[in-house]
Formats: sequence, C-alpha cells, structure tokens
Amino acid sequence: MKFPSFCNLSVWRVSGTMGVWTFLLLLIALLKSDVANSNYLIGLGSYDITGPAADVNMMGYANTEQVASGVHFRLRARTFIVGEPKGNRVVFVNLDACMGSQLVTIKVLERLKARYGDIYTENNVAISGIHTHAGPGGYLQYVVYIVTSLGFVRQSFDVLVDGIEKSIVQAHENLRPGSIFVNKGEILDAGVNRSPSGYLNNPAEERNKYKYNVDKEMSLLKFVDDQWGPVGSFNWFATHGTSMSRTNSLVSGDNKGAAARFMEDWFERKGSVRKDSVEFDDDSLPRRISNIIPSLNNNHHELLELAASFQSPPGRPATKTSSVARRVRGVLRQDGKPRFVSAFCQSNCGDVSPNTLGAFCIDTGLPCDFNHSTCGGKNELCYGKGPGYPDEFESTRIIGERQFKKAVELFNGASEQVKGKVDFRHAFLDFSKLEVNVSIGGASKIVKTCPAAMGFGFAAGTTDGPGAFDFKQGDDQGNPFWRLVRNLLKTPDKEQIDCQYPKPILLDTGEMKLPYDWAPSILPIQILRIGQFVILSVPGEFTTMAGRRLRDAVKTVLSGDKSFGSNIHVVIAGLTNTYSQYVTTFEEYEVQRYEGASTLYGPHTLSAYIQEFKKLAHALISGLPVESGPQPPDLLSKQIGLLTPVVMDGTPLGVNFGDCTSDVPKNSTFKRGDTVSVTFCSACPRNDLMTEGTFSLVEYLQGKDSWVPAYDDDDFCLRFKWSRPFKLSTHSKATLEWRIPQDVAPGVYRIKHFGAAKGLLGSTRHFTGSSSAFVVTH
Repeated sequence: MKFPSFCNLSVWRVSGTMGVWTFLLLLIALLKSDVANSNYLIGLGSYDITGPAADVNMMGYANTEQVASGVHFRLRARTFIVGEPKGNRVVFVNLDACMGSQLVTIKVLERLKARYGDIYTENNVAISGIHTHAGPGGYLQYVVYIVTSLGFVRQSFDVLVDGIEKSIVQAHENLRPGSIFVNKGEILDAGVNRSPSGYLNNPAEERNKYKYNVDKEMSLLKFVDDQWGPVGSFNWFATHGTSMSRTNSLVSGDNKGAAARFMEDWFERKGSVRKDSVEFDDDSLPRRISNIIPSLNNNHHELLELAASFQSPPGRPATKTSSVARRVRGVLRQDGKPRFVSAFCQSNCGDVSPNTLGAFCIDTGLPCDFNHSTCGGKNELCYGKGPGYPDEFESTRIIGERQFKKAVELFNGASEQVKGKVDFRHAFLDFSKLEVNVSIGGASKIVKTCPAAMGFGFAAGTTDGPGAFDFKQGDDQGNPFWRLVRNLLKTPDKEQIDCQYPKPILLDTGEMKLPYDWAPSILPIQILRIGQFVILSVPGEFTTMAGRRLRDAVKTVLSGDKSFGSNIHVVIAGLTNTYSQYVTTFEEYEVQRYEGASTLYGPHTLSAYIQEFKKLAHALISGLPVESGPQPPDLLSKQIGLLTPVVMDGTPLGVNFGDCTSDVPKNSTFKRGDTVSVTFCSACPRNDLMTEGTFSLVEYLQGKDSWVPAYDDDDFCLRFKWSRPFKLSTHSKATLEWRIPQDVAPGVYRIKHFGAAKGLLGSTRHFTGSSSAFVVTH
C-alpha cells in the first residue's frame, strides 16, 4: 500500500480544512438568512376579566331583564406579542367579552405609554372581543350601548382595562425567541346563516364561487418557544357567541370561551401524560385532575366512613387571597414555564349563528317565515335551536368542543412556518361623512357614508335573540306609530333619510348628542402583518359575504409584494378596538334584515371599508406612512351610571356568612354524570370580583386529611349561582352546582364557597364555607 508523501498529505489537510471552513461559513450564512426571515420574539399572556357577577345587565342581547347572577365559567383576556428581534412589534388581545370598546382601548393605551413609552400604541395594538352575549355590560362609552345596563358601570370597565394591561405585561415579560406556524381547515357543523334571504340577494355569480353561505374555515397560529416548545395558539373562526340565550344570567365565555378552556386544559393534560395527541370521547372532554392525583382504594364502605368525618363546619373568616391560593390552575403551573395560552378569536360572524338546528316557531315547531323570521307575524316566537336544544349549556359545550377539536387538529398538524416582516398600519376615519368611489352600472361615482342610524329591522332582533313588539326583520317601510315615538327623540332630516335609503330610520343615533354621543362616528381600521399572515382589525360585525369581499380586496393588493410569498393568509378580526355594529354588502343592505338595519353608516359602508383598507395595504407594501386621522373622543368624564351600589350585606339571625344552608345528604354517594348542589349563606359578588380567584371550589381528599383543589369556577362543570330573596334585600345565597365529569377520579370530595361581605360602614369581610364531604364512584 502506498501512503501519500508528507508534502501531499499537508496539501490534503489544508485543502480539507479549507473545505470544512467553507462549508461551515455557508451553513452559518444560510442559518442567518433563515433566522432573519423566520425567527421572532414571541410572548403570550392571560388574565382574568370576569367582572361583576351580580346586578349588572349583560352586553349583547339588549335585554333589560338579563342581569348577571353568577358564573358559568370565568372570562379572560389572552394576548400575544410578536416582534422582530430589533424591529417592529404587534400586539393582539382576545377578550372573553362581547366586543372591543373605544374607551377601554384609549385607557389601555394610556397605561401602556406610561409603562413602555412608544413601544405599544394605537398603531400596533389590537383589542378584539369574542362576542359572548353573557358578559357584564356597561363598559362602552356611547349611550346606545349602555342604556340597558343603566349607563356606565365602572366596575365592568375597570376590570377590563386592568386585565388587558396585565395580560399585555405578561406577554411582554415572556418575550423570547421562537417560531410561528400557520394552519387552516374547515369546521362544517359550528355555524349556519341566520339571514339566508339576505345572503341570497347577493349576485348569483358571486355566490357560486363559494360552497357554503357562511365561512367554514378556521385559521390558526401556533406559537413555539425555542426553549419551552409550544406555548400557545390563536385561531380565527366565524360564529356568533349566542349559544347561551337571552335569558341566561350566568357570566360565560359562550362557545369560544368554552373552546379556549378545553384546549388549555387539553394541553396541560397532554403535557402531564407526555402525549403528542389526544383521544376524544363524545361524552366527555379532556381533564387533567384524574392524572395528577392518585386514586384511593375504591372501597365504598371505607370511603363513606372517611367522608362522614368531614361534616360541614360553620362559615368562617378568610383572607382576601385565600380564593386565589386555592385556584386549580394556579396550583398546577410549572415554575418558570410560560402558561399555555389558547384563544378562539372572532371573525366575520355578522350573519353566522351557532344554533345549527335552524330557526323554528316555539308555538308550532314549524320553521319560521323565511324572509322575516316571524311566526304568525310575531318575531318573539322565532328562535334558533342549538345542537343541545333545549339545554343551552349543552349547546355551548358542543359548539365549543367542535371548535376545540378542529383547533387541536390544526395545532398538531401545523407545518407551514410563518416568515417575513412584522409590520402594521392604522388610521382613524370619520364614517359619518366619508367619500367613497363606487362603480354603479359600470360608471365611477362618488358617494358618501352617512351619520349613524338604525332601521326598524334592528328592533326585531335575530333568531338568536328576538326583539319585541311588532317589529320584523326585512322591514323597509317602517310604521307611523314608531315613527312618532322616534320623533320624540330625534327626527331625521331629508338628507339623512335619503342617505340611509332604503333603510327606514328608527333611531337617528349619529345625530343624537344628549347627554353625550349615542353612537360613534370616528372608527379605527388596522392591518397587522406577521410574515405571510395578515390580520384585518375591524370595529364591527361583518357578514359572511362582506368579509369575503374585504379579504379578497386586501389580498389582491398584498399579492403585488413578493415578500409575502405565494401563500398569503388574510383573516378578519371582528369587533376590534371599538364597536359600530354591523357591516353588510350593498345587496344585503337593500333587504333590511337585522344585519342591514344595523349597518349604521348607510348602504356604502362596506365599500368605504374596502376603499380605506386597500389604502392601508398599499401603504404597508410600499413602506409609506398613513395619516392618523381624526382622534375619537374620550367620553369618560361624561359617563353617567345609575346602577345602585351595594350598601351592606346581612345574614338571618343565628347564621354566619359561609354557612352551608342546604348541604348534601348524610352518607351521600354520587356517580359520574350526577349533579351535586349545595347552598351557602352569601353576600353580593360585587364586593370582591375574586379576580384570578374563585367563588366556588370542588376539593378532593388526598390521603386522610389533605384537601386538594380539583375544580373551580374556571371549569365548565361547576356553576356558581347567586340570588337575593328580593331586589333590595341585604340577604343572599350562593348555590354551587357540580356536574360530575365522566373522567373524575373516584374518591371523597367536598364543595367550598368563597365570598366577601360589605359592612354598613363600607368595610369588606372575606369568608369561606364548606359542604359536608361525599363519595364519588365510577
């Protein structure tokens, strides 16, 4: 065998070394290029915004009799921040609330400026509502949106501002290098069109481009921390937050809030059992409690003896932090690891109902009138039925579960990495007098939007929540009696009547100014860009076809920029930054169903949005700034609130706050699927909102004397119901209902209540009480 000479060997070594270094340099260059285009700073945060669970009218249905009296499950503000390592950032906040509020947005931005300077401003912060109709109202600044809540409710407002700020602060403090992935897919059974006659008025050639009369697509972002792995997901899907009805009185995030609960718990459980996938059971949802506590020896007699040793004690004083300390999710968080945050965001849901069985007459069971959604001429009898009808809680669970399951599928399958710039554009526009260039009969024409006004069809409500009196959807004429009533408030002039045509004006809200503005005129529009993923923030509810037109128009503009690549994802984030009701197509407006009658700024409202969003899109791809536009008013100092405060709480003679007044029967045994109900002497929940805490708790006996938190009022299965014997009574009670999940661990349990009572001099005393223990078997 011949070996190379020393000289040749040296040459070989040198050339080999140079080759290795060249390879490494090329690899580093490629990695640097990839990092520059795909790696971001990502941070997620979440904070409790449940608010007052008593006495406050709920926002959404405008039903004066729908007043909060307990908690179905808690509400949260969920935030993501995405930024370039040394460049732009965008903030998106998803609220378990009916909609964004201009006043809330103003005050949050003021706090962010005081804390961070100009990092987070109106330009790059979006605050969007999921459109639950089961959250406390009174937090918007315009009269028409707070009439039913007896005006402004400071407590509702403050908890939103505080919670949004804290969720953003969490996200900011969690900012770390990471990656983002996008995925999308269809959900076929979570929404139907509640105004099909309006949709059918759109051109046939346009309708023929789409398979369905509502959007079925969910778009999901998956956030992956470089160190911790997946830390959250946000998705956008269009369906109304009206699975809970207009008679429900429990604070609830409705189907989207439920889906978020399910997915966050799924991920927590998945992590605890080290699984990469989830198996679903039609009768239950993933829970983690059965995986984190050991099962006792399932000897029924021994368990009964053990339970009998824990009888209900008298109510006793507690510390303010006691309910926070016993929260289930607070106990289970891993030190140092960011909380997994999953948000189910709203999109163009204007004509999309979660009541998928359709609308029927409650007196006959027959379908409602197709064009007017009436039964024998009455709108009050026409209701949409959810998949769990007549159980609205079950409908909420089912629609929430369908979104959750699809989100898990998209989350597990997300492989398209988001790459590219982070950027944004924002503008304020006066929609009461915006000039719009439209094409009519092939000719270009300048038209104008109008001061806000609501039509007669608005008062008819929808099949999700019918109105009253003799109003009906599709009314393009009005009637003399209600015109007379309208004129007592404000008579619209001819210019306004002509501008809003064919809408017959019921309330001329844009021109009503006493005691302050009844409706907004200055609205924000905003584009957030994260690589090839684009969010259009709109301050209202776009119908299906209106949303399609807007998305397509913006996508056409953006496709001219090669930096987006060939796969641009454009989503609409509805009810963002402020609220201005509905946006329909011109053709849907002509029909004047509820959505058209609630399109405030006239028949050309959608054309105005498309025109102005295209301007933002052009500015985005050209790198040019846009004019900020006229600032909206801050009406906080003008707000009037008529909700009476809590004067004091009291108890019957010989009874303590926290006493269990209706206990479980002695030696009780319950099975999975049963309901356990106990009642406590309580006080008004407005005394302490238990923010990041709980009013109700189910505890599990571990060993012989250690009680472990198992379920709290952040759980779908535990309901907190509060009531007074009559309106001005100082006495009240709390009924806690636990619907035992199918996957609960057998053993000994008890139910616990936390509350706060107000004394005559204004002092607040916290208290707690427990039921007797009981046994749960398979």
